[in-house]
Amino acid sequence: MRIAVDAMGGDYAPEEIIKGTLMAAEKWPNVQLILVGQQERILPFFVGAKPANISLVEASEVIGMDEHPANAVRKKKDASIVVASRLVKLGEADAVVSAGSTGAQMAAALLGLGRIKGIERPAIGTVLPTAEGGKLILDVGANLDASPEQLCQYALMGSIYAEKILKIPNPRVGLLNIGSEEGKGNELTQKAYSLLKVAPLNFIGNVEGRDVPYGRADVVVCEGFVGNVLLKTAEGLAGVLFQLIKEKITSNLIRKLGALAVKPGLKEIARMMDYAEYGGAPLLGVNGISIICHGSSKTKAIFNAIRVAQECIDVRLIEQIREGIPKS
Repeated sequence: MRIAVDAMGGDYAPEEIIKGTLMAAEKWPNVQLILVGQQERILPFFVGAKPANISLVEASEVIGMDEHPANAVRKKKDASIVVASRLVKLGEADAVVSAGSTGAQMAAALLGLGRIKGIERPAIGTVLPTAEGGKLILDVGANLDASPEQLCQYALMGSIYAEKILKIPNPRVGLLNIGSEEGKGNELTQKAYSLLKVAPLNFIGNVEGRDVPYGRADVVVCEGFVGNVLLKTAEGLAGVLFQLIKEKITSNLIRKLGALAVKPGLKEIARMMDYAEYGGAPLLGVNGISIICHGSSKTKAIFNAIRVAQECIDVRLIEQIREGIPKS
């Protein structure tokens, strides 16, 4: 198993990317990890001998977060994300992991790997912590708009991912909408509902935004604009709630004493809500495993993204999606 890691992508690259890769190399000595990037910036972070299961591939260019993704991918043929994706295309790596520009990673995947037959557009699937464990939301930003047919394709891919990776048997698929009744929503959701009703999956109907944190659907389907707003609202709300809890339970001596009793539980909740625990989000629908990480990913997030990549390889995710998507 070989996983290419974009060493230059992310707010804390290359140091945190390398640390996460080193942690993964120690945990999984049989996994070959390929750090792709500018070697003069990578090598100083290795103290002593480089682990035997880490190799380096030179990539002289970097795509910045402010660059136009498709144009940058076409112009910078030696950019780290382009080279890492090319390794997957050539069969020299089984997956790519990056915390760099999401747009550039999407462009590199589409231009380099192509789409799975039967998939019109890829979708980013993110695991969102809920009261019932991690649930999958897609699309969260690969495409801002979508057709009813594309939402149905997202649902099929999401159902496969939830079953094979999240280990949820017969996952419940819900369509994000403004009401639970059939016939609610705009033209897009109404048409998508009709398609999902007859699709080969466990469609439970519409789910509202308030249903999502309770985990009432294992897979929540929506277009990328709505999904991205949902994801970032959830992230912001979780951050504000923990900030307020910390302020209020430490505001006086009596509350501080009480805080000692609830501290273990709060730590457990914080761990459940930490995106770094979930690693990265798969770009579903491209013809190769491409794991997208949060731009602010540090050691733990990169380590867990490599874990997610391994899981996708182990279950032959691309083959599973190919088999599960109608070809006509």
